[in-house]
Amino acid sequence: MISISSAVEAAVCARGAIVALESTVIAHGLPSPSNVETARDCEAAVRQSGALPATIGVVAGRPVIGLNDQQIQSIAERDGVAKVNLANLAYVIAAGGWGATTVASSLHLANLAGVKVFATGGIGGVHRGAGESFDISADLMALARYPVITVCAGAKAILDLPKTMEVLETLGAPVIGYQTDELPAFYSRSSGLKLDLRADSPEQVAKTALTHWRMGFSTGVLVTAPVPAEDEIPANEIKDVIDEALGAAAKQGISGKAVTPFLLSRISERTQGRALRANIALLKNNARIAGAIAVALANQEKADQEKK
Repeated sequence: MISISSAVEAAVCARGAIVALESTVIAHGLPSPSNVETARDCEAAVRQSGALPATIGVVAGRPVIGLNDQQIQSIAERDGVAKVNLANLAYVIAAGGWGATTVASSLHLANLAGVKVFATGGIGGVHRGAGESFDISADLMALARYPVITVCAGAKAILDLPKTMEVLETLGAPVIGYQTDELPAFYSRSSGLKLDLRADSPEQVAKTALTHWRMGFSTGVLVTAPVPAEDEIPANEIKDVIDEALGAAAKQGISGKAVTPFLLSRISERTQGRALRANIALLKNNARIAGAIAVALANQEKADQEKK
């Protein structure tokens, strides 16, 4: 039921370096033409690190691991492209529809295809006020379910970051700061939340992940990389903007899957595009780091195989 590009299939068989990329950012996350340009730039960043990019999406009822350029363009331009999560993936496939994959559904499909590294912008998590709304992203359950390394810039800053970290700890998913001791907060390099785990090289991440899985754990490994310093919006600057956007969403009765796109769009508008620039910068930075980690993972696995 899954279509895997010939290049990705060959790389999986050869245990090569591959990085999965989501497509929700193309259809729902970024405005045109930034969406397609960023998708291509992320693929280029993966290649420059020595790995093969595999952008994931649903094309006419078929999940595709390794979208070609025309398919990426179609997902960006078509009307009615579904935001595909774990709950509606089968429905979209059965209906022959088109879908852009979220973090959770991308992890599911990457794992089915044998791809062990995934890059995204920021993961979903526990929403503010979740004690009443029970609004918790399926991303967290996916991170606990699939043995894939996810590289991100932390959880989205609109979320309840302390509670998100608590849930990840409860689920047993390691959270590693990449060259940082603090959890990044998407637009901002610092959240004030200290991390217990740190890695300063792709090789350290790869070794930690392989050890984690060989110890019998089946959860994913979350790698959090700060947005590049020149593109960040410090937390003290973005806080009031986020609070205003959250208030606007509550006043307009926006809830569920519509919340995140509304908030990100409003924050970008209120920051005169600075948030959009930060979002694009962290996406490309994460893709570059993920590519280096994928290379290190492939090299480590080959070295271990040669020792046997």
